[in-house]
Amino acid sequence: MIKPDRIITTTCPYCGVGCNLQLHVKDEHIFKVTSPFDSPVNHGNLCVKGRFGYDYVYHPKRVTTPMVRRYLQEGASGKVTSNELLRKDAPELGNSSLVSRNSQLVTPWDWIETDWDTALNIVADNLTKIYKRDGSDAMAVYACAKATNEDNYLLQKMYRAIFRTNNVDHCTRLCHAGSVVALQQAVGSSAMSNTASQVIQNDVLIVTGSNTSENHPIIALQMKEAVRKHGAKLIVVDPRRVEMVDFAEMWLPLKPGTNVPVFSAMAHVIVKEGMVNWKFVNSRTENSAEFIESLEKFTPEYAEQISGVPADDIRKAARLYANAKKAAIYWGMGISQLSHGTASAMALIHLAFLTGHIGRDGTGLNPLRGQNNVQGASDMGCMPFHFPGYMRVDDDASAAKWEKTWHIEAGGLSRKLGLTTTEILSHAHAGGVRALYIMGENPMMSEPNLNETRKHMEQLEFLVSQDIFLNESAAFADVFLPATPFAEKDGTFSNTDRRVQRVRAAHAPRGLARVDWQIICDLAQRLESRLGLDSAYWEYSHPSEILAEMASVNPDYAGVTYERIDKLGLIYPVPDLNHPGTPTLFTETFPRGRGKFHPLDYVPAMEAVDDEYPFILTTGRVLEHWHGGSMTRNSSLNEAYPEARVEIHPADADIHGIRNGDPVRVTSRRGEVVLRVTVTKKTSIGVVFIPFHFAEAAANLLTNDVLDPQAKIPEFKACAVQVFLAREVNLPNPDAIVNRGRY
Repeated sequence: MIKPDRIITTTCPYCGVGCNLQLHVKDEHIFKVTSPFDSPVNHGNLCVKGRFGYDYVYHPKRVTTPMVRRYLQEGASGKVTSNELLRKDAPELGNSSLVSRNSQLVTPWDWIETDWDTALNIVADNLTKIYKRDGSDAMAVYACAKATNEDNYLLQKMYRAIFRTNNVDHCTRLCHAGSVVALQQAVGSSAMSNTASQVIQNDVLIVTGSNTSENHPIIALQMKEAVRKHGAKLIVVDPRRVEMVDFAEMWLPLKPGTNVPVFSAMAHVIVKEGMVNWKFVNSRTENSAEFIESLEKFTPEYAEQISGVPADDIRKAARLYANAKKAAIYWGMGISQLSHGTASAMALIHLAFLTGHIGRDGTGLNPLRGQNNVQGASDMGCMPFHFPGYMRVDDDASAAKWEKTWHIEAGGLSRKLGLTTTEILSHAHAGGVRALYIMGENPMMSEPNLNETRKHMEQLEFLVSQDIFLNESAAFADVFLPATPFAEKDGTFSNTDRRVQRVRAAHAPRGLARVDWQIICDLAQRLESRLGLDSAYWEYSHPSEILAEMASVNPDYAGVTYERIDKLGLIYPVPDLNHPGTPTLFTETFPRGRGKFHPLDYVPAMEAVDDEYPFILTTGRVLEHWHGGSMTRNSSLNEAYPEARVEIHPADADIHGIRNGDPVRVTSRRGEVVLRVTVTKKTSIGVVFIPFHFAEAAANLLTNDVLDPQAKIPEFKACAVQVFLAREVNLPNPDAIVNRGRY
């Protein structure tokens, strides 16, 4: 039995649950992961990713040395021509494999290793040149929901304070932006109102748009315990027969994109059958009369025609939820990732308002956040409309606070709303965004309609990738800056419960890799030197100083210090140093005062099925993998789930002559992928499912890039596709595709 040199307590780098980990280290190498049983988040439990998904830290593909393109290398003699590159690096590939970058054709692997001074000077020189020439609108940055609060705070600070732009966003735009906008409009706050551990107190819980047992397994354990041991009634609303259906009192298998009619019909039943909590509605909400009038058309029969859910089941679900003493709603991206994602989330909010199931322990509105620090990155201001603490960038009083903190002249920060993630790349053209800095994100996997995304990436004049692997997006970069994973850095993550927790380094960074916040500070000083600005405000000796700076202005974090969160973390809002934290929000009022009802209309998914494309495609995660796959697919977990699969119902498979394991070609109006089939009743008739982790069969080559007009989130969860048997097609080699950054 191996005896560790030390055991480091930290926070899991995967989903938003924020499980506590113990990293067992021997000879500067993690060899085992356990969890403390006294953890208030996971009580010693870990999912397969948390327990076994750490070895990507040591994968041979990890990049630990700064790299620049050959034509940018300091001292290089002129530009390298495409013909020279082909002869030297890839004579067998031909021009089709080349990337057009700044009127220069270069191969994705045409890199030269260099030192940090050279790499950062090249970045600083090019960003400065573009900023001086084209101004703030030409600059944009993607922050990272996998990075720490401190990393993200400094990155948005750098772009706002130096480049005076609000073109700052991160992956919340691609997962829960619809939820964020709806909650902000209805209550004035976008985080979970309660904590996941309070599910034990639920009499009734609705889980919708969430494959919880695979996406948030530890929360799913708590849900199962609530059902088994405490008699809670679970209602699952989902197009797929996910595992949680096995524990459910009811399953409402709605068609993708029909959330609004189903939940509005439940509201209709609550009103018509006299189950409204009028005391709550009259004292805590506004606009109820107009909203109730708008429900007339949303009868259960109307909803059944659209969604396929039986009207009687809608009535039964409404009664269960409304008559509970303590009921809560938990939802995932199946609600928000739609062109009407804001309306879908708003329909859930209305149910809580009508019944008063909010503002008390064991109730609430609880969007389950997908990435380990997507909540924190949002809190840190990594969005185009908000400074840290959700202070509007177009509000003078808010901007003035950050100008003072960042030592910027009065009026110096931009009041112009920035571009969102989905808008930044679509503005990558002459006269638009010219330089993009990507920290830890991978738009060439996460954006919809990837063939179009690729065209936008090629239009960028200068692209920086700060990451741990040379992923599909980094293949388009001019400079690669090697950062560190969670096991090699200190900082904090904020989980889906709003719990701020410590992240601790298990050992020193590998090779020449540096932690993100140090890279940002070094670059910021070089930028300010070139622009004649004062660089004294980018000197931090420890990430705790960064958190303290942010917390000095953001009231939600005012009482959060490294000392106070050393053991268990704190659930914000924590308004002062003596405050114990706030597990349950809205006990007396909402941040906007009264909660506001918003009448809704049903807007179908933007792409309907037809004879040419008869299936609805929906996408999501599987237990063994996570998001773009840069971590889990470079870990031993890839052996457990090594290839992409498309799920299809047996009835559909029979009609098309498809058997389990057959290779098929899935096509949409935007692209196609080839992958094997899993024939299963887990999906519904007419609906197919593809996980989005696999570059060699990227689901987002198929998805629709139409946006929710309010949240600017794409419609990942519903597009029309066709499935063809493809026996003659060789399945793609994942290593070849990932290495080249190519589809």
